[in-house]
Amino acid sequence: MQSQILPSRAALVDRIALQFEYGQNLIVLLGPSGLGKSYLLETFITDKYSDFNKSFVQLSARMSDMQLMSELLEQSFRSPLIDQNLSLSENFYQLAKQQNCGPCLWVLDGGRHLSEEMVEELTTLAKHSPTTLYVLLASQSVGQFKSAVEIHLEALSIAESKQLMKCYFNDLPYDEDPVFQTFLREAHGNPSLLLAWQPTQHTAKVVVTDKVSWRVHLITLLVIIMLLIIGFLYKSDMTRWWQDFYQPQPETPVATAIAVDTLKQAVTEPAVTIDSSQVEAADAQSAAQQAQPEQDKPLIDNPTQENNVAAILDSLAPVAEPVDITTSLAEEPTVVEPVPQTQQIMPADNAWYLQQPDSKVVIQLLAVTQQTIAEQFVAKQSLQVLGKVYQTRRNDKMWWVVTYGSFDNLNAAREVLASLPEAVRKNQPFYKKISKIKQEIALLDQ
Repeated sequence: MQSQILPSRAALVDRIALQFEYGQNLIVLLGPSGLGKSYLLETFITDKYSDFNKSFVQLSARMSDMQLMSELLEQSFRSPLIDQNLSLSENFYQLAKQQNCGPCLWVLDGGRHLSEEMVEELTTLAKHSPTTLYVLLASQSVGQFKSAVEIHLEALSIAESKQLMKCYFNDLPYDEDPVFQTFLREAHGNPSLLLAWQPTQHTAKVVVTDKVSWRVHLITLLVIIMLLIIGFLYKSDMTRWWQDFYQPQPETPVATAIAVDTLKQAVTEPAVTIDSSQVEAADAQSAAQQAQPEQDKPLIDNPTQENNVAAILDSLAPVAEPVDITTSLAEEPTVVEPVPQTQQIMPADNAWYLQQPDSKVVIQLLAVTQQTIAEQFVAKQSLQVLGKVYQTRRNDKMWWVVTYGSFDNLNAAREVLASLPEAVRKNQPFYKKISKIKQEIALLDQ
């Protein structure tokens, strides 16, 4: 018996043989392309009816009816003389009279290429053959043979899909691998698609989501606008203060009370500070002068003497140095948000993985094409103790893969996975053998 045949397919082979024994001479195996009809026909003709005279023909669109007739008769009889003017059934009857060929088994793959004449000839021979003749065809056309028994070939289940892949691939991923599970579902039990699995190209890719939302950008923009407005208002106030304090006053007589008020207003500006006792003295002196009768006030011939009180207070106050508006605005401190420094980790440590036994198991947490993302992930999740990073090449790109721990078996890895932080587990980590990682590291040298 052929090796690597699934139990469901082996049961179908026995069922076809049982149908022949029940008296059905013509059986059509139906199913879409890729379900393994050809492999099942080869298994049937190899395992069943070892004492029969067997004939296997692979049909194609270019094969004519004459070529098919020659193939069947030459494999059923010894050196047959075939008359090209006769049909398949007529040649078979004549050759059966000349020599005893014994029971025959004809297996035809690609029945959809048969012509209508050949379909009628095979139907006639299956019903009225002078000797035992079993005809088994694989086709995609339903109802091609009116009197034939049609058996539909079903797709494989998920369990049988894994079992089939284990026969051809030695190192399959664990069942928890999301990429492997998606591949099994999308294959829909088609053996042709299942055997097209490429381990080096099917790997889970976990993308780290960007934590910065649009709200942060909006808040940053509002802060910048507020700073610009504050700077503009500050510049306007400084310009007004400069004009009020440093512009020369007109040489006109001004009352002493007005001079004192102007001095009080100047005291409130940030450039000059005057002791409170000095201001009280000036207020008292001004009030005393206003309380005197007009006849007691001396006449003032010199207008410059009206500002004597202000001049005295000015001499008592500390001289304010001129402020350069351009320099002060240029030197205005700018609010700069501190940029957090990412804690760096060790670079990719491929040598550590190569030293580990092949049977060890690790938990894969992340696979990215930027080393900085891997470093930020390890630092943020505090995985520096048991976290490791290795480097590999996939699809002409460099990849950094973050793993966690080194365990003797799968059960130990599952216990540790349950204790990892929620932020790590939401990326759907899965398990991987060290032997698989060594294969990926070897891709760097290719």
